[in-house]
Amino acid sequence: MRILAIGAHPDDLEILCGGTLAKYAENGDEITMAVVTDGAAGSTELAIEELRKLRRQEAEESAKLIGADFIWLGEPDELFFENKESRLKILDLIRKAKPDVIITHAPSDYHPDHQAVSHAILNASFVATLPNIKSAHEAHERVCPIYYMDTLAGVNFQPSDYVDITAHFGMKQQMLACYTSQIRWLQYHDNIDILELIETTAKFRGYQIGVKHAEAFQSAQYWLRLKSERLLP
Repeated sequence: MRILAIGAHPDDLEILCGGTLAKYAENGDEITMAVVTDGAAGSTELAIEELRKLRRQEAEESAKLIGADFIWLGEPDELFFENKESRLKILDLIRKAKPDVIITHAPSDYHPDHQAVSHAILNASFVATLPNIKSAHEAHERVCPIYYMDTLAGVNFQPSDYVDITAHFGMKQQMLACYTSQIRWLQYHDNIDILELIETTAKFRGYQIGVKHAEAFQSAQYWLRLKSERLLP
């Protein structure tokens, strides 16, 4: 299968579905990791241009660890909104990746960029199938099933599906460890050890299904997107 995972910021995918992406990759599926914003607001130490360059480099290094294709949209951090321009960018991203499955943020997650990206993906993934809406790539042939990633710390999230990532949790840790700038920033800004958080969350979700580590998802319950077969690894 072709899997398109879309995160609002560099490091979101690693935090919320890195183990699942590593498992897809090991199974031989084609992975595209896309990042919508440049993440340039997350520092008190680095200037915007310097941080933008660093965060893209960190994201590219992470994607390489599992052999994923990487797409960087470079929208301004903290200022992503759904409008005509952003819809066209997102739909063309989907057309370029030609996914069978899309993974993105839950619409109820804490961050406004996460919420905006979630809504933008849902809407653009339908419009991406319409040939009369023109972009750089041809219309996608299917309205994709969407799986929403867990929220940060699982707040207000009721899973419909789980993925056992016990064998892939080490790779998830390696992927997130690429983000040295954000490990420091999250400790400073939010008093969070992000590496500890992903382990605690993975264990918590693992307990729910009787494994050591797991990631949780919700399927987007919309007509044309519901499938009888399991699409998560």
